[in-house]
Amino acid sequence: MATYALPEFSMRFLPIWQRNFLVWKKLAVASVLGNIADPLITLIAFGYGLGSLLQNINGIPYIHYLASGSICMSIMMASSFEALYSAFSRMHVQKTWDALLNAPLALDDVVLAEMLWAATKSLFSGIAILGVMFALGIGLHPHTLLVVPLLFLIGMTFASLGLVVNAIAQGYDFFTYYFTLVLTPMIFVSGVYYPTAQLPAWLQAISHFLPLSAAVHLVRPLVLGEWPAALPVDLAILLAYCIIGFYAATILTRRRLLK
Repeated sequence: MATYALPEFSMRFLPIWQRNFLVWKKLAVASVLGNIADPLITLIAFGYGLGSLLQNINGIPYIHYLASGSICMSIMMASSFEALYSAFSRMHVQKTWDALLNAPLALDDVVLAEMLWAATKSLFSGIAILGVMFALGIGLHPHTLLVVPLLFLIGMTFASLGLVVNAIAQGYDFFTYYFTLVLTPMIFVSGVYYPTAQLPAWLQAISHFLPLSAAVHLVRPLVLGEWPAALPVDLAILLAYCIIGFYAATILTRRRLLK
């Protein structure tokens, strides 16, 4: 297969996805609790602590504002972690990918399965966080049902980007740069904790085209019982990052493993 050929999709990815799911099931509870612990601590500490000082933002109770952004952040981090550390372990350390490629499977099937599995795993965490939000009286609207498929799309987007980094990483330490220099700054300029209107104009312009910003713009109104103001634009941004990221991840993974 040519390195730059478009990915070829088939149902052969499904057993790979199922294999990852069966392995995850053994530690499912610990995995979900681990993924929701950080956003839950953030929600309680900032939502009630800072929320007691900052009552609302644009008429929205601060804990509701924070919760609708935190769930997007959580999906981003959970999906990225799976597409980086776990996928790298299967590809480079455990040699699971090598074993899979001895079966009648294509590398494209493996990359697709990893992307979809990372999105699925992050969705499990997102649903758990939604449950916590409901218990706190946040997001009790029919609109919130539409958040679930959006969370899966957000997970796919960041899984695709994570697999790009995975394909070029030489070790686990490399991922620190991605989390520190890309994901963490993105959290602070994407409207998770405060409106992007507080940022300088040039940074607002950059923020508008970030995938986490698009995710927040879509999820926050739905959690608040409203409709996103720029639904087609924000969906297009997420889809663009997802498609381009997955294609780049496929190319780079082929170059690494099939050269």
